[in-house]
Amino acid sequence: MVHQYQLNGYNIVLDTCSGGVHVVDDVAYDVIALFPDHTEAEIVAALLEKYRDRPDVTADELRECIADVRQLRDSGQLYTPDTFAELAGTFKERSGDVVKALCLHVAHTCNLNCAYCFASQGRYHGERALMSFDVGKQALDFLIEHSGTRKNLEVDFFGGEPLMNWDVVKRLVEYARSVEKARGKNFRFTLTTNGMLIDDDVIDFANREMSNVVLSLDGRKEIHDRARVDYHGQGSYDRVVPKFQKLVKARGGKNYYMRGTFTHANPDFTKDLFHMADLGFTELSMEPVVCSPNDPAALTPDDLEIVKQQYELLAVEMLRREREGRPITFYHYMLDLSGGPCVYKRISGCGSGTEYMAVTPTGDLYPCHQFVGEEAYKLGDIWNGVTENAVREQFRACNAYARPECADCWARLYCSGGCAANAYHATGSVLGVYEAGCELFRKRIECAIMIQAARATDNGAE
Repeated sequence: MVHQYQLNGYNIVLDTCSGGVHVVDDVAYDVIALFPDHTEAEIVAALLEKYRDRPDVTADELRECIADVRQLRDSGQLYTPDTFAELAGTFKERSGDVVKALCLHVAHTCNLNCAYCFASQGRYHGERALMSFDVGKQALDFLIEHSGTRKNLEVDFFGGEPLMNWDVVKRLVEYARSVEKARGKNFRFTLTTNGMLIDDDVIDFANREMSNVVLSLDGRKEIHDRARVDYHGQGSYDRVVPKFQKLVKARGGKNYYMRGTFTHANPDFTKDLFHMADLGFTELSMEPVVCSPNDPAALTPDDLEIVKQQYELLAVEMLRREREGRPITFYHYMLDLSGGPCVYKRISGCGSGTEYMAVTPTGDLYPCHQFVGEEAYKLGDIWNGVTENAVREQFRACNAYARPECADCWARLYCSGGCAANAYHATGSVLGVYEAGCELFRKRIECAIMIQAARATDNGAE
């Protein structure tokens, strides 16, 4: 399958199954579009007519271009057949029951009352709770014991607001460090926080022990304070921004993300990203809100069109800033085309419910943080392991080929079938299709590829 599009003055051709990206001129772009279904004579005749006002476009040059396209096809760089489908159902089976990452919900409570919170202000539709050290320790032991021969293990400290249980977080990190060498493991920790409780102790410990820190900021003060308020209805922007700036500066400006959410209130979210850049933050992420279509924060069809335009605007602006020596990183545009995406990830996806699980304060296991509280998707617990194998098998079946709607999608080997949680919340099935999410994902990939194409062109690559 070949996907062609034009963006920021570039004619881009993506060969879906090989991962090959070609930046071509107008004539080659048209030849590639016609090549699969037309003879050489038909292509020459059609393009001589189209370019009749261009004397440089001759029959001989068109035949030479057709020959080049044929060579790309024969070398497996265009119109590559799909050889991955037969592997789709086997990759996760091969990994068995190995677990490589946990999301530890150390706090099912929060000191903010964000209007769009998918987790019901941190309670996840249940009671407020804090994870005890003993439960957290058992969770780490569960991870070690079920990680097989994997050396590198990942643990996310999540909430609610994990800093409301900070002493337990520190004790759990210290415990993991005390056993990792003897068990042949290496832990990578991530902390996600709204910033309200950041102090010097948090900064020092996080910068020493956390491989990554995710900081929640929605951008402009009026946008951030619209939703991210405390229980008195007061916005949090003025309280968290100085703390975020201090933490990032102490961190050397690396290994962190400012993570925002955009809603119906700000489909023009690039203004918020650029505002964060003006505050000194360069590692940025903005996610579309996850909520009911009836929620006032929900994105409308008109909003989606604005968001797609914003993604294009962002890509162009990122290139401009990069050329000026003041680059920013956008999480969704991080794409390495040099070797193509990992075949396993291209097909199998994120690993929720199989390699990755969420742990509640009471030790229950769920496929990921977005399923916590959905009792039908409870997998088991950290003492007995996965006992609901039928649920796990649903997630093992999630891949780029599990949904008929994905069969004709050029982006399926980049999204790997999409987010099971978004599919569930949109359709009631983990094998459903969240169409709005697909639409936005395809636009992000187009922009990410264009950025790589522009960089290659700037560096003199063909």
